[in-house]
Amino acid sequence: ICGSDVHLWRGEMERMGKLPPTVLGHEATGVVVRIGPGADVDSAGAPLHEGDRIVWAYYVPCGHCPVCLRGQPNACLLSLATVHRPCEQPPHFVGGFGEYYLIRAEQARFRAPAELSDAELAGANCALSQVLFGFQRVGLRLGESVVIQGAGGLGLYATAVARELGASPIVAIDASAARLALARQLGADLTISLAEMPDPRARTSEVMRATAGWGADVVVEVAGVPDPYPEGIRMLARGGRYLALGSIVPGRTFAADPSLFIGPNRSLFGVSLYPPATLQQALAFLVPGRDRYPLSRIAERTFALPDIDAAFAAAARGASGEDGWTRIGIRP
Repeated sequence: ICGSDVHLWRGEMERMGKLPPTVLGHEATGVVVRIGPGADVDSAGAPLHEGDRIVWAYYVPCGHCPVCLRGQPNACLLSLATVHRPCEQPPHFVGGFGEYYLIRAEQARFRAPAELSDAELAGANCALSQVLFGFQRVGLRLGESVVIQGAGGLGLYATAVARELGASPIVAIDASAARLALARQLGADLTISLAEMPDPRARTSEVMRATAGWGADVVVEVAGVPDPYPEGIRMLARGGRYLALGSIVPGRTFAADPSLFIGPNRSLFGVSLYPPATLQQALAFLVPGRDRYPLSRIAERTFALPDIDAAFAAAARGASGEDGWTRIGIRP
């Protein structure tokens, strides 16, 4: 269950337009049960057979609008519009929270390495690919410092990816002691507890101490709310980049001082979705990464599909910091 699913479940996304009756669930993996004509290879040309486990990009860019033609399919307006489709119309199987899902011919899909478990694969096509592409967009370089605001699913993947890319130091901030403990296992050099250090000025000072007084080269917002933005901006080094990934609910705002960007030459990057090739890179990260990081723990709690209401309630508690869960898995 992605955080965006929780927002939709709560009715927080209606300012973007009311959804038709649909099936939620996009962060998923599955086993091929039928192959249509011409669909017997994946997007990398590898043969597909019934029984293969695969992952897929859950959206389809149009391919001919100005942003698609500029090589930014993730920014295509149609990409978002294709995520949630009406389930009363064919092909009906339009979401991951079901026993079946129909992958359209235009969707990127890749055969999954056999050694990866469902728990390791489940976040590949959303959370993991999203942070991979986010770090590519901000140009994270070897030895740069990273602050991660939020240690939910996105934040924990961001921690492991930042470590794999050679970032140092890596600072994770969250209210949950359990999440921060997992962040340390995934590569965080320093964790800051919102519960133990409630003053934003104290947290900023802690980041400054960790970065020899310079501030962070990259700050990543994956908290899902805009409240951390002013604090994160002040944590940035001169020339630093602020990567906004989590706060997707329309109408939620924060107060900003433009001079904090202009004078110090800081940048703000908003990133949603990713080019399909990023999903293949996510699989390339997971295979060696499974031996270095406890990635399966990010989605270690699962519910059966008939218990999905209880699963969403648990996911909502986790999203609000009431318990230490990160991602909740649904097993049909």
